[in-house]
Amino acid sequence: MRLNKFISHNTNYSRREADELIKEGKVSINGRVVSDFVEVGEGDKVRISGRFVKLKKDFTVIIYNKQKGELVTKKDDRGRKTIYDNLPDGFSKFVSIGRLDYASEGLLLLTDAPAIATALMESDIERMYYLKVKGEITEEVIAAMREGFFASDATKGAHAKTQIKSMEFKPFLAYSILGSSGGYTKLKVIINEGKNRELRRFFGYFDLEVMDLKRVSFGRVDLGMLKDGKWRYLEPNEYEDLRDFLKQNKVYY
Repeated sequence: MRLNKFISHNTNYSRREADELIKEGKVSINGRVVSDFVEVGEGDKVRISGRFVKLKKDFTVIIYNKQKGELVTKKDDRGRKTIYDNLPDGFSKFVSIGRLDYASEGLLLLTDAPAIATALMESDIERMYYLKVKGEITEEVIAAMREGFFASDATKGAHAKTQIKSMEFKPFLAYSILGSSGGYTKLKVIINEGKNRELRRFFGYFDLEVMDLKRVSFGRVDLGMLKDGKWRYLEPNEYEDLRDFLKQNKVYY
């Protein structure tokens, strides 16, 4: 494993902070100070400023019910509220498993194990959302939900400064139209990807603006009765499911 990755996996330092520690000559392997990004092998002893880095054997995952108007980031240069402003200080080093944009709400997982965050973000685990869109769901939209499609211009619904212009949309795993009134339509959809503003871009392609977007489950983990702005630890059975996933996918943390 790369040294910076090893440090971020087994300490509270981010990979970027680990890079700086290495550059500053504060990291040693087997008693030798290293200043480049070498590999760490099994049995190697890594120290930061003389302190031994222990392999992290346990991890913690929490569920947070994100509110609209919160950013999923550690700091915002415009002073806007972030999820960490609403979480206890003990979770300040936790990383989010995927993101929900500023106007979205609902289930967000956070963990102190970056390797687990990466594995879950890149997985095909089902995610369920409730949406309210402005407009009507036509047969064309239904076909796209059922069959998927490629959009050479998928910028409607994207962030104004996005660098991602095109997008491949896979078929939805499931969807249901819950009703429509006053020019708006409510839906429930299940997808197994978490691309950048994927659902906003999908419906934006058909000139359907997403007014409300709430994630209610990630795999077998769901919000249940968790109130807006509140958090909880995973339940024992949810930890069991996660460990099974990690074992099947050979994820080491």
